[in-house]
Amino acid sequence: MEGCLFCEIAAGARPAWLVHADDTVVAFLDTRPVFPGHVLVVPREHVPTLHDLPTGAVGGYFQQVQRIAGAVESAMSAQGTFVALNNKISQSVPHLHTHVVPRSKGDGLRGFFWPRTKYADDAQARSHADAIAAALAEA
Repeated sequence: MEGCLFCEIAAGARPAWLVHADDTVVAFLDTRPVFPGHVLVVPREHVPTLHDLPTGAVGGYFQQVQRIAGAVESAMSAQGTFVALNNKISQSVPHLHTHVVPRSKGDGLRGFFWPRTKYADDAQARSHADAIAAALAEA
């Protein structure tokens, strides 16, 4: 898509520190990493959000995310990884991208999940669960 930063990186029209590229995904270092070795994995074709990723591409995409997460952990001598993506809200580039961030105990990453809350009661929790289940049934 014209004007998309990640499409330009995938096409080789914009420089990036590539760690992997194939016919379906491109993975490169985030220019503003949470920690060194923070990688972004993007579909080569323009896909705005996870919801827009064709069903047939989901497995292959996440197999690459899984593979890259293992490589980040190994290469960065990390104890694990944090793997996440945003859809629309907080999505700095409107092209699906999965963050793979190396993690180690005591690395100082806090508050990544923002303030946690509780449901007021079981009825409120059941109401939300039922609404999501109904939306899934309609999808």
